[in-house]
Amino acid sequence: MKAIIMLSILCSLCWTAVDAQILKPVKWSYAAKKTSATEATIYIKATMEQGWHIYSLDTPEEGPVRTAIAFTPDHSYQLTGALLQPQPLSKMEQQFGKEVKYFEKTVIFQQKIKLQQNTATVKGDITFMVCSDRQCLPPGNIQFSVDIK
Repeated sequence: MKAIIMLSILCSLCWTAVDAQILKPVKWSYAAKKTSATEATIYIKATMEQGWHIYSLDTPEEGPVRTAIAFTPDHSYQLTGALLQPQPLSKMEQQFGKEVKYFEKTVIFQQKIKLQQNTATVKGDITFMVCSDRQCLPPGNIQFSVDIK
């Protein structure tokens, strides 16, 4: 019995050590604000840990994976205009041998929508690549959902 308990403790310690090594240097958050009875703005915020960055929406395709935000079509809303981003930073990145556009610390993407109903749930997917001066992580893909009331 003591051997089983000891084995369980060792396994849980090993799992904790493996889990602690998984890098997740980007945190995503989402919000919506009604700007009128029929319009709203969706805010998608990325917060990067110190030393990490993600790439802009308009990074050239031949380089790193650009950030892409795809909204799931729904009858309760309609996208209005293009997805907006602030002015990105730009630098020559040796890993890719080209000039890239990127964001550090935080970035907020904005999408205006026209509401077809009083309430809506806006869903979608975010694809992104996060890099530091030492390494790039494989491209990530996360889903989001924002309620508009």
